[in-house]
Amino acid sequence: MNEKGEIVGDAKDDATIGFYGLEADAYTSRSAPAADRLRRFVARLPGGGTILELGCGAGRDSEAMTKLGFDVTPTDGTPAMAAAAARRLGRPVKVLLFGDIEGHQLYDGVWANACLLHVPRTDLPGIIARIQTALRPGGVFYASYKAGTAEGRDRFGRYYNYPSAEWLAAAYGTSGWKTVEIEEAAGGGYDGLPTDWLHVTATKAA
Repeated sequence: MNEKGEIVGDAKDDATIGFYGLEADAYTSRSAPAADRLRRFVARLPGGGTILELGCGAGRDSEAMTKLGFDVTPTDGTPAMAAAAARRLGRPVKVLLFGDIEGHQLYDGVWANACLLHVPRTDLPGIIARIQTALRPGGVFYASYKAGTAEGRDRFGRYYNYPSAEWLAAAYGTSGWKTVEIEEAAGGGYDGLPTDWLHVTATKAA
């Protein structure tokens, strides 16, 4: 069911990926990075630490974190977005789907700004577990989601999981985490509509 109460059938992400492929140029030129939250995120990490960025889009946040001295691995699930980020960053950007996240204790931080909100609800706990495995002990994982009560699609055809804070807390669980902090805040999005956001910062147990 979507925001309008309409029944949504298949929650495949083909339409979502297609949207970002078509809108890659628009996303390259729009808005500034999530500067305040990004600063708070990197302040929790060791200087020069390793960061995996998921859903890097046009590479704004990866560029900012690299300039701060961090060893950043930018990735995106949409080839056109990865290509746009590569042009901006002057380096290859891997096309990486969330289900293909691999590695054990590789990163001090994982930055996933406004991207895991496209993961089907049934798959999100498994993706979170993959990210936890990829983090080093004491590592920090930030992600943001559009709040809601039922998964669905927006007017552009993009799939969203639209979780509540309670649902997200259950999806993250407590095993392996030192803390899971969820902050609710008003904001906006590409569609220009007022949006309630959930910002989650999880710290892996040492």
